[in-house]
Amino acid sequence: MSLPRRLVAEGLGTAFLLAVVIGSGIMGERLASGNIAIALLANSLATGGGLVVLILIFGPVSGAHFNPAVTLAAATQGVLPWREVLPYIAIQVLGAFAGVAAAHGMFGEPLFVASLKVRTSGAQWWSEFVATFGLLMVIWGCVRQQITAVPYAVAAYITAAYWFTASTSFANPAVTIARAASNTFAGIRPDDVAAFVVAQLLGAAAATLLFRWLLPHRRDP
Repeated sequence: MSLPRRLVAEGLGTAFLLAVVIGSGIMGERLASGNIAIALLANSLATGGGLVVLILIFGPVSGAHFNPAVTLAAATQGVLPWREVLPYIAIQVLGAFAGVAAAHGMFGEPLFVASLKVRTSGAQWWSEFVATFGLLMVIWGCVRQQITAVPYAVAAYITAAYWFTASTSFANPAVTIARAASNTFAGIRPDDVAAFVVAQLLGAAAATLLFRWLLPHRRDP
């Protein structure tokens, strides 16, 4: 598949992912009448459902990374050429902001507004490390063992990680950066973005290194 087609797939998929995350957060919060648990349940279920569809559609085209941490991990393992890493990451970030704008437009919110939602503490940073480690664990575990249900495994993990991590599992630098432009249920204060991204990249690197040893590439005899 040509690089332009793959980049369009990555951008469109990331845009719809953010539209799902932000839009379901807004809808859940509006309908939950102050019950944060119900809002989070709506947010997590919608995100999991959306991920299944998006990975099924765009996986055969671009690999359905939608995530700079996944793209970097893929490049380190020779799955993606290094010359394509920057275009992939750029289109993922642009797509993420487009998704935020699309969700805000559907709910009558300003297209972009800096979030005031504070997400900072050692527990939150550790949560992002664990969340992203787990995401790459699922991906490499499926790929290295030739498990075909990757879309369902990733979606199930992200849905669960919304609930077992203190940060509600962003696990994605592009998603994190774009959510700073949304002062809604799913937002994050711009000042808190950098620490989240560092934790995510460290978690992805740790999982990739471990699974390179734990589940090495199988070679034909």
